[in-house]
Amino acid sequence: MTVFLFELRQNKLLLIIWSVVIAFMLGIAIIIYPEMAPQMNEIGDMFADMGSFTAAFGMDQINFGEFWGYFAVECGNVLGLGGALFAAMTGIAALSKEQKDKTAEFLLTHPVSRSRVTANKLAAVAAQIIAVNVAVMVVAALSVTVIGESIRLREFSLLFLAYLLMQIEIGCITFGISAFLSGGGMGVGIGIAIGFYFVNILSNLTSELEVLKYLTPFAYADGAYIVSNVSLQPEYLVSGALFAAAGIIAAFAKYTKKDIL
Repeated sequence: MTVFLFELRQNKLLLIIWSVVIAFMLGIAIIIYPEMAPQMNEIGDMFADMGSFTAAFGMDQINFGEFWGYFAVECGNVLGLGGALFAAMTGIAALSKEQKDKTAEFLLTHPVSRSRVTANKLAAVAAQIIAVNVAVMVVAALSVTVIGESIRLREFSLLFLAYLLMQIEIGCITFGISAFLSGGGMGVGIGIAIGFYFVNILSNLTSELEVLKYLTPFAYADGAYIVSNVSLQPEYLVSGALFAAAGIIAAFAKYTKKDIL
């Protein structure tokens, strides 16, 4: 528990900044909707005629001129990508920073096993991701209420659940990779998050590339699909759970035997 609390204290500024930035951006996107609503149908028609571009961002599945279609796209752009970057940065630094900051010797000389250290750090990564999502969800709910729209509880809940699971998967994958790094690896984490995002875009372009959906957590965090079908896609959730589990197993297997002193 000491390691867990220390991780939260050490990362509290980063957590606050990312929570505020993501919540603010999504809140603003929601609040400006009434001003944009009269033009939304025209914008939606324009996007509908863009062929592959429309499919790439899932806009062929929703009515962008209707609030929940708009919300699905904006939530995906802001919380989806922003949350993925935060999760990747948090996960990739969790274990690797001990060597980078020269704190491994101090940490591991305490009467705490390496497996317990790893478990506490993983729990801290998950807690930070959950905290960001809770903060953003509260701001989003308040913003939707402020503009006079009714909250569709099922769609709203599924959207935030999907983005939370997506971010936890990315956090677990980068957490596993961090056990193999001796430096900060921040660029690696950011590259992984952005790579997953573009793999999902590619998978939407043509049916020949749909198999790529099994490789990216953005596949089941598809706001357009969730709002139009009011469900998640279990086949992609299963592959995501397997990748997350692989990351966790790799972290424990490597870090408990790694020479980091």
